[in-house]
Amino acid sequence: MKGPALVATLVGTALAVTLLVGNDLERIGLILLAAKWSILLVVALHLPQSLAATMGWARLLGRPTPGLWLLYRLRWIRDSVNTLLPVARVGGDLIRIRLLAVGDTSVTAAAASIVADISIELSTQIIFTLGAVILLVDGPHSGDPVPLGIAAVAGSVLAMMLLYAAQRLGLFRLIERLAARGGGWHGLGKLAGLHESLMALYRQPRRMLFSGAYHLLAWMLGGLETYFALRILGVAAGAREAIVIEALGHAARAAGFLIPGALGVQEGGYLLVCAMFGIGPQVALALSLIRRAREWILGPPGLFVWHRMEVRARAAFSRNPECAP
Repeated sequence: MKGPALVATLVGTALAVTLLVGNDLERIGLILLAAKWSILLVVALHLPQSLAATMGWARLLGRPTPGLWLLYRLRWIRDSVNTLLPVARVGGDLIRIRLLAVGDTSVTAAAASIVADISIELSTQIIFTLGAVILLVDGPHSGDPVPLGIAAVAGSVLAMMLLYAAQRLGLFRLIERLAARGGGWHGLGKLAGLHESLMALYRQPRRMLFSGAYHLLAWMLGGLETYFALRILGVAAGAREAIVIEALGHAARAAGFLIPGALGVQEGGYLLVCAMFGIGPQVALALSLIRRAREWILGPPGLFVWHRMEVRARAAFSRNPECAP
């Protein structure tokens, strides 16, 4: 682990430990023990959410379209890498490009679909977060939700604007030129035409809308996951509370993207949002730990799947170096 990543990890860990110890760690543990095996149900509820997001990505790929099981595994790997490794939430997408290009999909088509997929995912997150803020302001709550709501929406909008501007201003043309010069990932010169492929995708509104619908469904299914998590923790929350906590919790986590796993940042976000619904700090932190339990349960197998696919990819490249991305 490099110096900055190590420092960020230590800072995040210190913040998370401080929040847990400062809010009665023993009580948090008892709340989780009371939930018992129901936590595994919450973990299982994440699988349909990943499937919906995968189907959104599949709408952006041309023919021959890779199998849904392959795309699902790549999405699983992407999430595992981005949540467990210090890659600033981008390394998993680079791995998606590499592994997808092993088959019949070109490196350019793979990269264009993934950049468009990230753009749509961010766009639908803005819609989901904005809807959550409206639900929060429109219903009963404590405290002033306006600053938190503005910060959550503004962060997502800023990220989307930066990504969109980079695409429009020719960032990917620059990447093409740098890749063509070599030095780095073997075969990146095959990224020629990335900008044009990406713009061609954006000129197909039907595919973009279908992809957006699947991604929005994925965000809503995340709200269902939060709803059941609150229920097993003994909180009589409704759909409104679950959607608000899910959306603003994700926004807080995104703000801590430089810290591996958003350690400490996620916990602080849950404390702030749950407090607006009168949910105590112990339950809020228990909810955050359930979400981390999902990452710890699904993440290591995802890294193992990545390892197995990398072994097969390298074997394929050694037999046919021309196909290496």
